[in-house]
Amino acid sequence: MTNNEDAWQQGLETVDAVYGEGYSAMMEPFKDHRFNREIVTNQFRNLWADPAFTIREKRLMVLGLTTLLGRADLIETQMTGGLLNDEFTEEQLEFMPHFLLFYAGAGNTTALFRGIEAAKANVKAKKAAAAGGDR
Repeated sequence: MTNNEDAWQQGLETVDAVYGEGYSAMMEPFKDHRFNREIVTNQFRNLWADPAFTIREKRLMVLGLTTLLGRADLIETQMTGGLLNDEFTEEQLEFMPHFLLFYAGAGNTTALFRGIEAAKANVKAKKAAAAGGDR
């Protein structure tokens, strides 16, 4: 394996650590695209894997910034990873939009709320499927 291949594989491992097992598979078809290689080999292998902050702490930073963008879809992706990693309690999930309401505004915080709720539904469905059906 070349250094580039090592960097790619290490980045994919971090993608799965951040977003959940198997998430990196959607990156594979775009392996030869410069944009995607930069995301996997730099953003994930170097930045997300850097021990200066935990994955949870990095995720909180991203969630705050993504709330300011009003992007419920990106919040859902981050929050799904956080829920799959058991990073947040139900109380914390309720507190996040309440706290950020005063910093990001009602419109953007509504996106955070929607993203959290969608992620909770995603994780519930994934866990039900893994358990062999809806219980």
